[in-house]
Amino acid sequence: MKNFFKKIQGYFRASDTGLILACILCSAISCTMLWSIAGNELIDRCDFGTFRTQIIASSLGLMMTVILSVIDYNKIIRLWWLYAPAAIALVGLTFTSLGYRRAGADDQAWIAIGNFYLQPSELLKLAFILTFSMHLAKVEENMNQIGNMLLLCLHAAVPVLLVAKQGDYGTAIVFVVIFLAEILSAKIAVRYILAAIVMIPVVCLGAWNFLLSDMHRNRILVILHPGTDPENLEYQQDLGIAALANGRIFGTGLQSENGYVRVPEMHNDFIYSYLGQAWGLVGSLLVLFLLTYICLKVLTDSLHAKNYQGKFICIGAFGMLFSHCFLNIGMVLKVMPVIGIPLPFLSAGGTAVVCMYTAVGIVNSTRCHNVRKHRMFYEAEPER
Repeated sequence: MKNFFKKIQGYFRASDTGLILACILCSAISCTMLWSIAGNELIDRCDFGTFRTQIIASSLGLMMTVILSVIDYNKIIRLWWLYAPAAIALVGLTFTSLGYRRAGADDQAWIAIGNFYLQPSELLKLAFILTFSMHLAKVEENMNQIGNMLLLCLHAAVPVLLVAKQGDYGTAIVFVVIFLAEILSAKIAVRYILAAIVMIPVVCLGAWNFLLSDMHRNRILVILHPGTDPENLEYQQDLGIAALANGRIFGTGLQSENGYVRVPEMHNDFIYSYLGQAWGLVGSLLVLFLLTYICLKVLTDSLHAKNYQGKFICIGAFGMLFSHCFLNIGMVLKVMPVIGIPLPFLSAGGTAVVCMYTAVGIVNSTRCHNVRKHRMFYEAEPER
């Protein structure tokens, strides 16, 4: 028993406890918001079943964090041949009869099995972070050779094109940010950076003319020209801003007699609008601080990794978390188009929540297994 408690102490000593506690606090806030939305019957798609699902997903996610922290991340990476093809195959199933388009969404990004819905692109994000980190670590010293650079770009193009084919352009952007975060943290030559800058207008023009639908183009145009939307596509964002304004400094509370501004998807992609309405500017800034803290902790954990693989995993996870936070909050504040990106640990969604916690668990593994004497199950050899 003494040895057991010694190992538990070793776990907390080696882990990034601040990161884990911040994630748990975000989940507690999420469940509180969902309970309030369900209790006040604000929207049809959020009931107490959604609240229970969030509790279960957060609990499962936390278990994954603990389990993966114990396992050496180098061993997890070496199993790429198992999880990478599985993630790609699951995304492929969204193009079959199992594919499901969620109500209110414009992308077919879910798999429906009975009453269970899975979003495979969330799993693909984890697989991409791990496999790309391994790939980049292997060629890092020679990555500027044209052949290696082309292979790295091809590696990133696979998930980007897959999710873009689903119509999930928001997730495609997340993959691009993960790719850029990792590759810019490596020894990339300046000539590639300059070439990428030159190519940005060409890529944007090609996407505008050949990839985006009229609806997606209009969503971007209403951000540039507010109030000119003939199809009322900015209606949801206008309500989101109205909800934030309704919260003022300290919010209307979780049970308001004065009523709430009802925002579509306020339990999911627009949960930040309800949080600002219920808890006001103070609550909004608190959550913003928590999310910033989580992103920075993941980024600083890259400094403690013992090898390039661990470093790139942390950088990739930072890219994923940061892009989700930036795109989601920007969407609510009407400085970014509506692209259906959940707020990490806060938006309702079982698959996303579990995968975010899984990413944190792998990041924590890089922390727990960075130096042998700091490994949680390491027992020092007696001095001779």
